[in-house]
Amino acid sequence: MTKPKKDVKFQHRERRLSRGSDSPTEGRSTSRANGAKSPVRNGHPTRPDYGRQDTGMTEGWATEDEKAPQQTAQEEYAKKKQTFITRTIWTLVMIAVFFGAMFAGHIYMIIIVTALQIVSFNEVIAISNVPMRARSLQFTKTLNWYFLGTTMYFLYGESVIYYFKHIVLIDKVLLPFATHHRFISFMLYVMGFVFFVGSLQKGHYRFQFTQFAWTHMALYLIVVQAHFIMNNIFEGMIWFFIPVSLVITNDIFAYIVGITIGRTQLIKLSPKKTVEGFVGAWLFTVLFGFGMTNILMRYKYFICPVNDLGANIFTGLECVPNPVFIAHTYQVPFVPPNWTHLPTTVQISPMQFHIFVMATFASLIAPFGGFFASGLKRTFNIKDFGDSIPGHGGITDRMDCQFIMGFFAFMYYQSFIAVYRASPGSVIETAITSLTPEEQVEV
Repeated sequence: MTKPKKDVKFQHRERRLSRGSDSPTEGRSTSRANGAKSPVRNGHPTRPDYGRQDTGMTEGWATEDEKAPQQTAQEEYAKKKQTFITRTIWTLVMIAVFFGAMFAGHIYMIIIVTALQIVSFNEVIAISNVPMRARSLQFTKTLNWYFLGTTMYFLYGESVIYYFKHIVLIDKVLLPFATHHRFISFMLYVMGFVFFVGSLQKGHYRFQFTQFAWTHMALYLIVVQAHFIMNNIFEGMIWFFIPVSLVITNDIFAYIVGITIGRTQLIKLSPKKTVEGFVGAWLFTVLFGFGMTNILMRYKYFICPVNDLGANIFTGLECVPNPVFIAHTYQVPFVPPNWTHLPTTVQISPMQFHIFVMATFASLIAPFGGFFASGLKRTFNIKDFGDSIPGHGGITDRMDCQFIMGFFAFMYYQSFIAVYRASPGSVIETAITSLTPEEQVEV
């Protein structure tokens, strides 16, 4: 056995000795000093606590462990900072694109809404897809996109015929498609349905029917509701901009009020949502709605229905304003007799009453669209629907509340606000539909 060299010291061994020992063997276990195997091999602790106090060392195993938490904290801070910068930049980009398109004209907003619904549809159907099975089934994705195309053909056709019948019904080429649009749409859907049944394969029935049901759910929750948002644009830019801005405002103030005074959790699906933020955001959203509506009502570009797709903020639009935008005089229901300094009448446009209802829906009901999306993401154990927008996630993550809000705005407008007047298009439609097919072709 080789003899150890004299006067050679090993610092890592000295640190393991007790402070009062002079011999390298003191402080060790008896079994180790007698040449026995290390206790760690027998399943016992490898090192007792010797009260190490030599923390002045610049290097060593303990110092490296102390550096790790500091590096991790720095990396986490740098990551959050980069995410914040990316999120801010893309937020400004989206705001610029939104207002630029809105001022450029209705057709550009329609293009943006169409692109958003297509991307959202793709994100939603993607989270239920199983790539291995999809590769073995040749027509799974093809059918998804076929049903999307069929649905969009039906919905867009309905809108074009309704709002531009004075153009469509007098065109020799478009007339047959306009008069038989619904039957054509139905037959296109039936063809897809038959093709789906014919493509069923043994061993994949559950997956194929799951995809079929999932596709139809996405069509209803995204494509159909987005279609009504597009109709809001045709009815007047204000019916598109106000609902969208109400949801955004509510989301912002729910966050601000929540982190300021929020204490009570609202719903388990979104642990960060608080009751205080929920109620506080409603109050701020109502105030924002009153102020923004009062501004937009002064410009016909926002309140007039679309009669020229080439119009923009500079050319404007001309129309007879809807009565809801005209101020009315209302009698104050109760004024104390001694309060003679108070007015007995007020002038206010009916639109302010309607905007209160819309702001309330945007604050108290529309957020449940976001809660629904949160539950869906938890079901599939994903954080975001996609990564279409850097720093924000997917398009669906930003549109989850907008779909149901736009749907409500259209239904509310048609039920309580819309004024139905005879137009050249409606007169032409009545005349055309009363003719025989031969007479329609002659016309």
